Amino acid sequence: GLGELIDSGGQFLCEDMPELMALVRTRGKTLVETYVKGEVIAQPLTGEKETERIYYASMAIRDRMNAIAPADPTIAGLTVAAWLDRQNDPGEAKAAFRSMIEGLWCLALEKLPLWHLIDNDRRITNEVSELQYFVRETMQSVADDLAGDLGDRLRLNAPVRTIERRLGGVRLASTAGSITARIALIAMPPMMASKLDFAPPLPAALQKAFGVWQSGAVIKIQLRYATAFWRAKGLSGMVMWRDPPALFACEASKDDGHPALVVFVGGPLALRWRELGDAALRTEVMARLQQALGTDAGKFTDFSYRDWTDDRWSGGGYSDLIIDTGATEAEQTILAGAPPVYFASSELSPSFPGYVEGAIVAGRIAAQRILSEFNPQ
Repeated sequence: GLGELIDSGGQFLCEDMPELMALVRTRGKTLVETYVKGEVIAQPLTGEKETERIYYASMAIRDRMNAIAPADPTIAGLTVAAWLDRQNDPGEAKAAFRSMIEGLWCLALEKLPLWHLIDNDRRITNEVSELQYFVRETMQSVADDLAGDLGDRLRLNAPVRTIERRLGGVRLASTAGSITARIALIAMPPMMASKLDFAPPLPAALQKAFGVWQSGAVIKIQLRYATAFWRAKGLSGMVMWRDPPALFACEASKDDGHPALVVFVGGPLALRWRELGDAALRTEVMARLQQALGTDAGKFTDFSYRDWTDDRWSGGGYSDLIIDTGATEAEQTILAGAPPVYFASSELSPSFPGYVEGAIVAGRIAAQRILSEFNPQ
């Protein structure tokens, strides 16, 4: 690599994410506005007006979906794929919708319950683009700053194996020893939390609630260039693919001296491409970019990527999703926990589930709940 720090994970934010924006500013970070001037390229290639028409048609499908109440009995048991098949929209609009949803939620539409996507999407309330800004010093630097505040109370690379609930509190056994506490907050995605060994076992309803999730699949790629060649062509650097679905690219240059594109591969496409191996994956990505942006896209100075599928610590990306069409009570069951053990994760957030913003909101709600137990009014 070039020895530059980059975000291989969460990166973008916008002004409609108040908790994250406040945290970034409190920590003295520099916000870089994402470059979006110029033409957006669609693949398969269409003219600029046709690209815009297809995009708005796909968003109309999304708006129509979100107008349905998650508890509407007429959608019980339906997956997003089954619902989409029933729509009378043009094929290219439905293909763009599939690509958008599988790219954002990183799971096949055939697995995703319609009610869950509606419920999830309704909590994502930004009016401006979620790609509005990124942090020049990296989003990871914010996490590093928070970790620094904790000092030696933070124990890295010491995964907890067993959580024992007992009279008066809990005992957590990890690879670095054990810890006793009055209350434990398990702040991790549902799939990862379900892999922990609890003694005694969690209540049956809670075990069932943890068993209905699946982690998403995503590969994130960053390419550095000597020049932002796309700008010279009047392009924004943004590419939206309908075929293959769940492939997306945009600019991520922190300044004129660091031209960069970031590419996201999500859902079933990520699962297929991760089997290619490093060289073949690079070849596949470059072929797609050169087809969209021209041969200059192949003249990168650095190509780096991270495959988040089956990640050791998170389980996948961007988040876990419910895959059981009947599991409408799973989130509330997990939020209730098994005192003195409680759970929090971005997936369970009332706002921006699956985002860094959602993780902050969910964590603060859980922390406040625990504090109220320590100091009941």
